Amino acid sequence: MLNKNLDKKRIIINTLVILVFLLVMIGVLFLVNRDRPRYTTTSSTGVEFENAKVLAITEDNSVVDEDTEGVLKGSMELKVKILTGRYKGDVCFVTNYFSSLYNVIVKEGDTVCVRIDTTGDRAYNCSIYNYDRIPLMIGLVLVFFLALALIGGFQGVKAFAGLLYTIICMFWLLLPLTLKGVPAIPLTCAIIFVTSAVCFYLIGGISKKTIAAALGCISGVLIAALLGQIAANIGGITTFQMDEAEALLLLKSTTAIKMRGLFTSGILIAAMGAVMDITMSIASALEEVHVADPGKDVKGLIKSGLNIGRDAMGTMANTLVLAYVGSALNMCVLIYSYGVGWRQLLCTDFVAIEVIRAVAGSVGIICAVPCVSVFAALLYTSKKH
Repeated sequence: MLNKNLDKKRIIINTLVILVFLLVMIGVLFLVNRDRPRYTTTSSTGVEFENAKVLAITEDNSVVDEDTEGVLKGSMELKVKILTGRYKGDVCFVTNYFSSLYNVIVKEGDTVCVRIDTTGDRAYNCSIYNYDRIPLMIGLVLVFFLALALIGGFQGVKAFAGLLYTIICMFWLLLPLTLKGVPAIPLTCAIIFVTSAVCFYLIGGISKKTIAAALGCISGVLIAALLGQIAANIGGITTFQMDEAEALLLLKSTTAIKMRGLFTSGILIAAMGAVMDITMSIASALEEVHVADPGKDVKGLIKSGLNIGRDAMGTMANTLVLAYVGSALNMCVLIYSYGVGWRQLLCTDFVAIEVIRAVAGSVGIICAVPCVSVFAALLYTSKKH
């Protein structure tokens, strides 16, 4: 009877804590985003992107260009009906141009995204912007959710909730606060601390396993950021050397954004996912080891954690490095085709940035292994709950 009362009390307390946390989170999100930038239009000016349906192809002037792997060149005359926005229901005639770099191939009945440039009262120009990819994006998210739910069960659903929470924090906390001039590195560290704690709580509640995994994750991510910052300082790499620097400098004239910490913040965010993965795997494995052999001391558990981690860290480091290479594959092909010398290559900003990101993230993964092993061993062998 006493145990039942304790369980009920624990459930009530956990529920109240979750509700308070959600209310605080909603309040913070509202305060941070209430003055977010919004693109506005007037009755006589503005650019809008809406959906439209292709009613007919009235003229086809396109040809297949065999020199560019069969892409279309030329144009098509289309009759489209606008489906959304203030011009909903209007029928327009637009020219869909084709080139090697711009190929939005449509047929009758397709839904496309159109750009509408308003030049006067009910006067506007309509052009084909791109495919309507919203159903595809929603479908991919649903496939991901179903895969998690069907294979992972309720744990998979909680993992999806953790991912959703992380995305909300990144887009509706990190970005607006960065634009308001909050230093990027401490802000990112704080958000990573909170999101990792919430994700681990959703996965396993408050337990020794999740506490060890969270502490190991934060340690690994901070080590990755520290190494990245040191390497960037030595190599003279800052946000000002990145591709987006010019656009960010223009943004700086209208906002309080601080650019210098963005490079290191990117390393923190990129390393977080892989480090969370390996720390949770090791903490969970060590829990099983401890249950199977309760007499194992701290040193024995740490040794077991290192043995487990040695197998995992190689694949995790590969995952991170290959993710960076994959994202920059087109640039790698271009660099290789130009026959760039190794000295010029290693001194290039782009290569230095990618190498620092990959190495710092991989070192964070490697260092997370002993960190989580130590934390887990100390917690599992502790006599106090």
